[in-house]
Amino acid sequence: MMTVSKATLALTLTSLLMTSQTLAKTVAVDSPDGELRFSVSDDAAMVQYQVDFQGKTVIDASNLGMMFKDNHGLTEGFRISDSKTVAVKQDWQQPWGERKTVTDHHNELLLTLSHERDTVNEYKLRIRVFDDGVGFRYEVGKQAGLDSVAIINELTEFNLGQQAATDGTAYWIPSRGWNRYEYVYNTSSIKDVDRAHTPFTMKMANGVHISIHEAALIDYAGMSLDQRRPGTFKADLAPWSDGILVKTTTDFKTPWRTIQISDKATGLLNSDLILNLNEPNKLGDVSWVNPGKYIGIWWGMHVKENTWGSGDTHGATTSEVKRYMDFAAKYGFDGVLVEGWNVGWDGNWFFNGDVFSFTEPYPDFDIEQIKAHSKKTGVKLIGHHETSGNVTNYRNQMQDAFDLYADIGVEQVKTGYVADGGNIKRVDENGVVYKEWHDGQFMVGEYLYNIEQAAKRNISINTHEPVKDTGLRRTYPNWIAREGARGQEFNAWGSPPNPPEHTAILPFTRMLAGPMDFTPGIFDMGFNGLDKDSDRPQTTLAKQLALYVVLYSPIQMAADLPRNYQAKLDAFQFIRDVPTDWQESVALAGEIGDYVVFARQQRDGEEWFVGGLSDEQARAFTLDLDFLAKDTRYIAEIYRDGDKAHWETNPYEMVIEQKPVTSTETLTLNMAASGGFAIRFKVAQ
Repeated sequence: MMTVSKATLALTLTSLLMTSQTLAKTVAVDSPDGELRFSVSDDAAMVQYQVDFQGKTVIDASNLGMMFKDNHGLTEGFRISDSKTVAVKQDWQQPWGERKTVTDHHNELLLTLSHERDTVNEYKLRIRVFDDGVGFRYEVGKQAGLDSVAIINELTEFNLGQQAATDGTAYWIPSRGWNRYEYVYNTSSIKDVDRAHTPFTMKMANGVHISIHEAALIDYAGMSLDQRRPGTFKADLAPWSDGILVKTTTDFKTPWRTIQISDKATGLLNSDLILNLNEPNKLGDVSWVNPGKYIGIWWGMHVKENTWGSGDTHGATTSEVKRYMDFAAKYGFDGVLVEGWNVGWDGNWFFNGDVFSFTEPYPDFDIEQIKAHSKKTGVKLIGHHETSGNVTNYRNQMQDAFDLYADIGVEQVKTGYVADGGNIKRVDENGVVYKEWHDGQFMVGEYLYNIEQAAKRNISINTHEPVKDTGLRRTYPNWIAREGARGQEFNAWGSPPNPPEHTAILPFTRMLAGPMDFTPGIFDMGFNGLDKDSDRPQTTLAKQLALYVVLYSPIQMAADLPRNYQAKLDAFQFIRDVPTDWQESVALAGEIGDYVVFARQQRDGEEWFVGGLSDEQARAFTLDLDFLAKDTRYIAEIYRDGDKAHWETNPYEMVIEQKPVTSTETLTLNMAASGGFAIRFKVAQ
């Protein structure tokens, strides 16, 4: 429940009001545990903020504000005129997620900033400080004589300081590039970062970990970070095709600018800050949103056994879909993803955005037969809409496309927006073509429109080539997953494929934003040969299993071909057993880019699952089992690298064994080079 208590609220005022006319110069609010402090000052020309952690400054004086075209903006001369505070501690439940119950515990400070001019003379800054970080946003109310606003610059800064820029390490991908978010992560000195996507994660020389991101991105442009002076990063918003950043009206709120802070790497992983800064569920009853596992007609195209387009090797045929549904039913999977069923894939489909039909199947894909077979087997068809970047063509057909899927029982749809960054095709009402960014304001609205239309038909969406996740799955629980990073498909044709450290970086970067449809579970590493320079997964088989626990998604794919699972049914058993919806999740250990270990408890159940993975270095890990229930005996079903396992030379060697354990014990597990382990803990009978 929400409480307001002056006794418990950690609010301090520096330069206290001496008279009713005197303005405070600095106002600060602390986290509930007193470790974090967010201060706002109006001493300088621009309003500035500062963040301190454990008594040391982590974000030095940083400008706040924004500029409007043709109007005064939130720039110089604003002063703090009022402040209000509230302390909040409340629990809320996710319909699905990493944990069932989330605790929202923060102290809020709402500041009013005022100016003497006639227009744009007031705005509010809302700040929420949690034990795991801070969030703040601008709230601009109605302004006399000003309705429409064009934002041409957001002035928000994150000033880490020159010394931190020299001594600290950043883990980042470039923004405003052709490949959207699908880059191998850079590990560099902070000062060597140019322009980066968020989440932007850093490790300081003193061991403090910081990740900058945003929450609740709605009707606004996505934020990247542009390093200006060394250590000073500025908000860099994706522009419209005409150069304007955000087109809005007064009485708007920006997304939250977020800074997650911890004295250890796992503190970032165990944070719920992004979710807590989003609005509660707006859809009402969402019992129709179903987490689960699926297989698909997908990997065959990436390894060139099948094609998306029609012809002799067409993948999405009636007979092939039935075969996959039979396999899914036999081994307990919920759905089959089918790509390439609809007219428009022939030729170079990357450029086919104008010609895709989302309701007309190829002649060798019989929708009625598939519908009947789905009903017979109990396996759902997972739909697919690839736009190739022409979102106007998609929007014009979206209603009919979702109606078709609803009629045949489709509950989940994977959408795709394959196009170079900055090359989304928008056609206005006059037929004029514009090109937009995936993370620009226009596309932020298009993605959400897709979610809302799907929800009207009880359909969930898994967005590929998305705008980054900012926690909107809380508000729209049918936004069940996204891509938004280099996934498994790059291991088929990436040249180079994802390096061993990739999945040891993702949890501390991309995964801080929310679930990722990485599509794990490749069992045949040799489809292009097992030479270390081949395009293939640079992992062991055990690491592929670990991904199901480490990389969270409520919908997990068994991405390989059915025959490759039938050849290794003993290893396949873990994929069959592992849930995708959790009662609790705990990051037990890890360092960015080196290794990570997660424990997750089955939702409303007693079983626990643990996954651990390593980068290119082999390492031993001692797993303390104190997360298990006390006074309970478990059977640990362990899938681990064999003694001679190595991703380059021996990726398949794996030991599968069982051991009785209790919460007072430990397990020592060896992870091979780019290896890992996966464990199921069953209550002993």
